[in-house]
Amino acid sequence: MSKGKLIVISGASGVGKGTVLGLMMQKRNDLFFSVSATTRDPRPGEVDGVHYFFISKECFEEMIANEEFLEYDAHAANYYGTLRGQAEAMQKKGHCLLDIEPKGAAQVRKAAPDATLIFIMPPSMEELERRLRGRGDTSEEQIAMRMERAAWEMEQRSWYDYVVVNDDAQACADEILNIISNLED
Repeated sequence: MSKGKLIVISGASGVGKGTVLGLMMQKRNDLFFSVSATTRDPRPGEVDGVHYFFISKECFEEMIANEEFLEYDAHAANYYGTLRGQAEAMQKKGHCLLDIEPKGAAQVRKAAPDATLIFIMPPSMEELERRLRGRGDTSEEQIAMRMERAAWEMEQRSWYDYVVVNDDAQACADEILNIISNLED
């Protein structure tokens, strides 16, 4: 393989992106997940470089000025972003997977026009709400906000290269793996 593909995976909170990505990576050893950088404090059990790269706001803003991010966004008073150098290093070994929101995906599309953008849809809004409630750690207010955000995110799917419905995580993972295999041909 010469250079791996940059593959963006997006979808609403609760759609199962993490589960699907995990299943994909179990089946292929040439898929590498890009760990995002953030200015938020680590949560209990989170490890720097595994869950996120935890950096100061000042450092993050300096990195923005130096164009060290493929994409970045600010929300909930913190920055989140994908390190350009990390993605490029992963592409030398295989395919680089990014789990990012539509705003970030649009930035990646500009920075790396050859990236492949895949949007994961829930089977229905009712199922998405059921999954969010099933987590047991989300307040009613957060569920309402996430459902509103999900509606907006799903409207963005029209400009993605592929849309895959996650009504079964393994089937969804297999469908995305088929897309990746077709990109290699």
